[in-house]
Amino acid sequence: MVALRVIFAGTPEFARVALERLHAAGHTIALVLSQPDRPAGRGMKLQASSVKQFALEHGIAVAQPRSLRLDGKYPEDAVAARQAIADADADVMVVAAYGLILPQWVLDAMAAPHSDGRARFGCLNIHGSLLPRWRGAAPIHRAIEAGDGHTGITIMRMDVGLDTGDMLLTESLPIQDTDTTASLHDKVADLGANMIVQALDLAAAGRLYPVKQPEEGVTYAHKIDKHEAAIDWRQDAATIVRRVRAFNPFPGASTSLDAETIKVWGATVQPGSPSATYGTILAVAPEGIAVAAMNSIALLTELQRAGSKRLPVAEFLRGFPLRAGQVLK
Repeated sequence: MVALRVIFAGTPEFARVALERLHAAGHTIALVLSQPDRPAGRGMKLQASSVKQFALEHGIAVAQPRSLRLDGKYPEDAVAARQAIADADADVMVVAAYGLILPQWVLDAMAAPHSDGRARFGCLNIHGSLLPRWRGAAPIHRAIEAGDGHTGITIMRMDVGLDTGDMLLTESLPIQDTDTTASLHDKVADLGANMIVQALDLAAAGRLYPVKQPEEGVTYAHKIDKHEAAIDWRQDAATIVRRVRAFNPFPGASTSLDAETIKVWGATVQPGSPSATYGTILAVAPEGIAVAAMNSIALLTELQRAGSKRLPVAEFLRGFPLRAGQVLK
């Protein structure tokens, strides 16, 4: 293995896993770029991102520009970031769920050779899907929501488009029927961390070969919005269950009864084709609450009232009894 100087751009836990793996592999992390601290928790105190926390724990320099656009709203941030990137004198930039668009000047800086003529390897992105399927912000969520049987990681060389760059490495990962975004996220993050270490080894050896993305099969994983949380009981149960899994942990699928919102964290499809109105509770049992959907039945298995904990149905019913015939909205 050849140790490279790396600029790492990332923000959430998905990215931290890759940063940790690169650091452990012996690469020099010359600079970390991460989103500015955000308010979080009940006190809404400013909290550093997972990536920044790791960097600070390991004495790695951190920059947190609000934008990288030199002609944007925060040009002073972009100018400072440009200087930090130049000073880092890195061989490659690794990007994982950073949250800021890389303008052309960043791509150019990381493509230009070192002052001594040594090649740089550009900006490599760890993307949580098998491109060109699920370009965009929420590939893990959307893969589950769509009922895909597999997902994976694409290591790609970034260009100015939205996840349109050449593919360098790909590896597939099955999506289990029980996977939620939370569980699949951890699997994909682990796979991506391993693959970026492999990619840098191949790059250093001159054996990382770009492949153009296919023109067919392009889909977009639009950012998840809170308004998507509401369950539409007019959909079939399989679709509802996939959305419950896809929106776990955010924003959490929800329904309502008598103006009270109930989060639905677990659900399965139950055999049957009810004639009742959509959303009607058909049966209540400790193992689940059967609800009429379009030509099918959804069995709700884990629920949560506002201000309370997530609970298995048997425990939930002790504090919030439900009965057959009630209608969820």
